[in-house]
Amino acid sequence: MSRRKQLAALAGALGALASGSARAREFFNFQDPVTPIAHEVLFIHDLFLAIIVTIFVLVFGLLMYSLVAHRRSRHPDPATFVKPAGPKQWAWTIVPFLVLVFIDYVILGVPAFHSILAMADTAHSQMSVKITGSQWKWQYAYPGYGIKYTSALSTPQDEIDGQAPKDKHFLLEVDHPLVLPTHEKIRLVIASRDVIHSFWVPAFGIKQDAVPGYLRYTWVDIEKPGVYRGQCAELCGVGHAFMIAKPKPEFERWVARERLAEAAEAKAQSGTFTLAQLRARGKTGFAANCAACHQASGLGVAGTFPPIAGGHPFSASAAMLAQLRERGFYEDGRIVVGPVEHHIDIVLHGIPGTAMAAFGPQLDDATIAAIITYERNAFGNHTGDVIQPAEIRAARAGH
Repeated sequence: MSRRKQLAALAGALGALASGSARAREFFNFQDPVTPIAHEVLFIHDLFLAIIVTIFVLVFGLLMYSLVAHRRSRHPDPATFVKPAGPKQWAWTIVPFLVLVFIDYVILGVPAFHSILAMADTAHSQMSVKITGSQWKWQYAYPGYGIKYTSALSTPQDEIDGQAPKDKHFLLEVDHPLVLPTHEKIRLVIASRDVIHSFWVPAFGIKQDAVPGYLRYTWVDIEKPGVYRGQCAELCGVGHAFMIAKPKPEFERWVARERLAEAAEAKAQSGTFTLAQLRARGKTGFAANCAACHQASGLGVAGTFPPIAGGHPFSASAAMLAQLRERGFYEDGRIVVGPVEHHIDIVLHGIPGTAMAAFGPQLDDATIAAIITYERNAFGNHTGDVIQPAEIRAARAGH
């Protein structure tokens, strides 16, 4: 029997609860580990659990014995001592204290300290992936392969709104997942563009905060291919992501396909599109990047997120309304029918002091152009404006 199974057996009833199907084990326990760090984390968890259960049984048993053996009917006169007297009482006082210190600093402390050091040891990594969190999506970059893309939640809006049955992977599906090879040490560089996020994949045994202004490092070495879902574990919003691991040869084929797709997308950045083409692409982009705040209906949330739909008044704080007016986007409640250059500026750079994030670093020119075109020609807005990727590119350059 392995060390982990021996320790788990000491947990008694809890071990029995975790002994059903794989899904039952995940419900009551950790997911099956697929990286060295995850194995170590699970071992420490089982070790802690075994020791806690053992101490609980011993202390609870001693308590019950004391209640029965020293009940008032047998010993009506309470003891009067206030400190240990004699070697036996001193031993009963000091030995449990020393045992707890030993458990805390040696049995539990040493493996926990080792795991913390191991999580940060990214030396001898064979490849690196930069993961950047933003409200509310993850961006993945592969410096060694020249690949970079954004991954957004793809759960249908009907499921989110409760108008359709929820899938078993509700809020855990994305449009462009992270893909990693197996049997290769991969360094993960984690950052944030706005607020604190937390990149968490239970099967990998990692949960690393993404803090604005800092780079955090950890690593994975995936043992077997599969789909390993994770998400942001910080109260940052509704950003989620999941990861896919593939064997090395298949990963290389994925890289080749991704490079071809990026080349085609780069070519599209210099193209010219019709209103219908931009609206179709913009509708998808709006659902993935904007609907979380402005809602799928475009009505926004009163006092927090302005409506995209034309003719809907927006009541908010004086400071927020002043910022919107300064950008030229607040007139009779119609947020997106102001000057096109102001609309582009807001999407590219956001609005400081509000929840409006800067999408310039997150999305490409064609996607931003399509979203702005869609917003200005949907939700009751009929401007007829057609924004091309070249206009976004020029705005980025400050022209």
